[in-house]
Amino acid sequence: MTQHPEAPAPAPLLSAADVRRIATELDLRPTKQWGQNFVIDPNTIRRIVQAAGVGPEEHVLEIGPGLGSLTLGLLDAASAVTAVEIDPVTAARLPRTVADYRPEAADALAVLHADAMTLSAHELDAVRPAAAGTGPTALVANLPYNVAVPVLLHALAVLPGLRHGLVMVQDEVADRLAAPPGSRVYGVPSAKAAWYADVRKAGVIGTQVFWPAPRIHSGLVAFTRREPPVSDVDRQDVFAAVDAAFSQRRKTLRAALASWAGTPALAEEALRAAGVDPRARGEQLDIAAFARIAQHRPA
Repeated sequence: MTQHPEAPAPAPLLSAADVRRIATELDLRPTKQWGQNFVIDPNTIRRIVQAAGVGPEEHVLEIGPGLGSLTLGLLDAASAVTAVEIDPVTAARLPRTVADYRPEAADALAVLHADAMTLSAHELDAVRPAAAGTGPTALVANLPYNVAVPVLLHALAVLPGLRHGLVMVQDEVADRLAAPPGSRVYGVPSAKAAWYADVRKAGVIGTQVFWPAPRIHSGLVAFTRREPPVSDVDRQDVFAAVDAAFSQRRKTLRAALASWAGTPALAEEALRAAGVDPRARGEQLDIAAFARIAQHRPA
């Protein structure tokens, strides 16, 4: 009888004890200011990395690596990782954690101490890991709850090389980002994310895999980049129409877009030219409809 060799054991990831040990060493107390909820369960890390679908040739952007739980898992799957961290203490400690747990991956990691809300491609190019041939092609991150949507939208806006990704956010935010038109939770985040990518919810993560444990569940949101619905109108103009439509959610688009267009009559004119019923409401429209409306905004 042929005996097959056993599969090698997976490389070790940070356990709950590891995370707390490193935090104690740094005299670190997780803060709400930076949304620090660290993943302490290796199986959850493996689940996130698998769901992200990262290829072995990819350069991954990780935002908010914290103490490095997800970073180690990403280094196992990708050719390189650039980690962007706002906390100077954890940013300084991360290379040592990688050196301790993945010494062979030293050239595959770069750490940028920066605010992801103002991140630029130039900053990332300046710290690109030696193992990365190009800029990041995937985004995988445990995003701070309080800034998850603006951070994601900013990354998609300034880093067109990001082709796909997976982010972990507050569960209800995940529902909003992935909501289709007509859904009760469809709104500004849903429409703006759809400008850049096809977005779907990819799972739910419980509270007990984090330290400290949040009060609510987290959601996984996967995205795949696609071209914007139109190419002859500026994104900012489209987003202005989206913001106006949802600023007065209960009103018809004719009323909600009155200030945006100049008058209710001009709003109706733009809506009819775009093939949209002026009596409709913002939550009924997909991003392509908002783009058509923006094309017909009065000069």
